[in-house]
Amino acid sequence: MAKFDTILANGVVVTMDGNYTVLLDGAVAIEGDSIIDIGPSQEILSRHKAIHVVDCAGCAVIPGLINAHTHAPMTLLRGLADDLRLDVWLIGYMMPTEREFVNPEFVKLGTSLACAEMIRSGITTFNDMYYFEGSVAEATAEAGLRAICGQTVMKFPTPDAASYEDSLQACREFIIQWKDHPLIIPAVAPHAPYTATPDLLQSCAALAVEFDVPLHIHLSETAFEVTESRNQHGMPVIPYVKKQGLFEAKVIAAHCVHIDEGEIRTLGHHHAGVAHNPTSNLKLASGIAPVKSMLALGLNVGIGTDGPASNNDLDMFEETRLAALIAKAHSDNPTTLPARDALAMATSMGARALHIGDLTGSLEIGKRADIAVVDLRPIHNWPHFARNSEGVYSQLVYASKSADVQHVLCNGQWLMRDRELLTIDLEPLITEASEVARKIDIFLVAREGDILSRLLAIGELQREESFEIQVKVRLPDPGAVETLISHPDMVVTHISHYRQHDTYFEFTSPTPGRIRYREDDHLDDDGNVTTVRTRLTLTEAGERQELPGAILLSRSRYISPATRTLRFYREYFKAESEHTVVKERRRWHINYHDKLFYINLDRLIEPEQAGYYLEIKSRTWSLSDANDKAKTILGMLDSLKVDRTDILLHEYVTLTAQARSGTS
Repeated sequence: MAKFDTILANGVVVTMDGNYTVLLDGAVAIEGDSIIDIGPSQEILSRHKAIHVVDCAGCAVIPGLINAHTHAPMTLLRGLADDLRLDVWLIGYMMPTEREFVNPEFVKLGTSLACAEMIRSGITTFNDMYYFEGSVAEATAEAGLRAICGQTVMKFPTPDAASYEDSLQACREFIIQWKDHPLIIPAVAPHAPYTATPDLLQSCAALAVEFDVPLHIHLSETAFEVTESRNQHGMPVIPYVKKQGLFEAKVIAAHCVHIDEGEIRTLGHHHAGVAHNPTSNLKLASGIAPVKSMLALGLNVGIGTDGPASNNDLDMFEETRLAALIAKAHSDNPTTLPARDALAMATSMGARALHIGDLTGSLEIGKRADIAVVDLRPIHNWPHFARNSEGVYSQLVYASKSADVQHVLCNGQWLMRDRELLTIDLEPLITEASEVARKIDIFLVAREGDILSRLLAIGELQREESFEIQVKVRLPDPGAVETLISHPDMVVTHISHYRQHDTYFEFTSPTPGRIRYREDDHLDDDGNVTTVRTRLTLTEAGERQELPGAILLSRSRYISPATRTLRFYREYFKAESEHTVVKERRRWHINYHDKLFYINLDRLIEPEQAGYYLEIKSRTWSLSDANDKAKTILGMLDSLKVDRTDILLHEYVTLTAQARSGTS
C-alpha cells in the first residue's frame, strides 16, 4: 500500500478534466508537489495510506482558481481613484503616484497583501504585470503561490527603468534569474501597443521566443485605443501587433474588448490566450468583451480580476459569476456561458490561456497539486438537489463566495487550513500598508492644491514661461487694420487665419488660477480647416499688471502642447467653473523698428457679438523692454485714432461673461 503525504477525502471532486468528471464522494491523493491518484473515496482510502487525511465532507474539491490577469502590487493603490475613465485614472492618478512611490519594497509589500487575498479566495495561480517584477516573484514564492510574472516594458521611463532599452535588459536578467523556479514563470510584458514603439514590440517578441516564455500585453481594451490605432497605423490593434511579429511568442492578451471575428481568428490561429476582465472593464466603462464569439471560435479564454486598483478586489468567485452573467446579457441569451464553462475559464481553460495547461488547471494524475476546498454548506448555498451531478457547477459559480474557501494547497504545500493563512503573517503587512497609504494621501493632497503640480503630474508641460504685453480695443471698421499694417516701417513676416476654440477651466481655491485649453483650426483661403493645433496655458491670479496707457503685462506660467482630449482635461481637473469662447482670428506677424509684434483681428462667434476686436501683442522679458514696447503699441493706436478710454482690460472670457450677465 502506497503511503502519500495527503489525501483529501469524502468531498465532491470537481476535476475540470477533459470529460468534466465529477465524483460525488471522491478523494485526491497527493505526493510531494503532484496529484498521484484520484477516484472514489473508498477506493483511494483502501489503496493508499497518507500522513494527513483531510475530511472534505460537505465541500467541493476543485482545481485552484487561476487569475489570468492582474497587477498584484496595486493592492497598495486600491480605492485611490475610482469612478473615472481609463485614461484619466491611469495617466492622472496611477502613473504619477507610481512614479513617486513604487520601489522594490513597495512592490513586495503590495504583492504579499495580494497573495494573502488571493489564497483566501481559492486562487493558486495568477498572471501578473508590473514593475520590479523580481520583487513580485520573491513575495509570491514566499507565499507559496504559482505565478506568471511579467516584467513591464514601456517606451518611456518607468519606476524601474530610465529607458525601454534598460527595461528590456532588466527583463532579460529577470528571466534568466527565475527561468527554472518551480512556482514562478518569468514573462515579457510590453504594457500595450500605445505605450510601445514597433521596435519595442519586436524586441519583446524576440526575447520571449528566445527563452520560450509567455508575452503578456494589454490589447484592444478601449474603443479609443482601437480608433487611435486606425488613425496612426491604418489598421486596428490586432493586425498592427501581428505585423510587429508579436504572435511569434506565446501571447497572453489582456482584455480584447474591442475586437471583431477576424481578429478573434487571428488570435486563435496563433494560439494566443485571452484574459477576460469583466469587473474592471465594466467599472472603467471600457465595454464587454465578445466572449461568446471567442469561445465559439475555439479561443482559450481565462478570467482575470485586473489590478486591485481598478476592480477593486482579487475575488475570482465574484469575477467568474460576473463573467457568466454579462455574457448572457451581452448576447441576450441566458444559455450563453453556462456555469460549467465559466468555471472552466477560471480553471482549466484559464491555464491553457496562460500556456500552462499541462501543469495545472484541473485535477488529474500527474498535474501539480493546486487545489481549493470550498464549503458548500453555508446558508446561501442551500438546499442541494441531487438529480443532476452537474448542479455543483451552479453552486460554485452562482452561489459560492470566496469566504467559503476552507483549504488551499499549491504545488502540494498547504497555504491555508480552516481559513488560517499558513505562509503569510497579515498583521505587519496591514500596518505597513497603512503607513504607505498615509504618505500617498499627503502627496495627493499637496498635488490637488496646486494646479501646476497637477499639470506636471501628467507629464504635460514643457517648462516654458511667457511674458507679454497686450492691448485690446473694439474696432468698428476692420479695414483699419489694413491701414495699420501698410505703414512703410512695418514689415509683415507672416499671415495666418484661425478658428480658435478656447475652453477656460477656472479655479479659486486653494490657489486661484486659470487653465486655457485652445484648439487652433488653421483655415485656408476658402475657410477649410487644414491643420489643427492644441495647447494648454496656465495663468495664476496676480500674474497681470497694468502699464501706463492701459497696456497689460501678463505672465503665462507655463505653455505646452495639449496631448490629450478636452474631455480628459475636463474630467481630470474638475474645475470649479468652465467657460467657452470661439472666435475667428486673422493674425499678422509684424516687424516694426526691429521689434516683433502680433496684430490680431478677432470676431467673436461664441458667444456671438457684433463687431470686431483689435489685439496687439508682443513678447517681453524685462520691464524696461515692456515699457518701451507699450509706448510703440500706443503709437499704433494713435495712428488709428483709437480713443484710449475704449481700451479693454479684460480677456475675452471675462468680456463674454460680463456680456452674458449684463455687467461692464
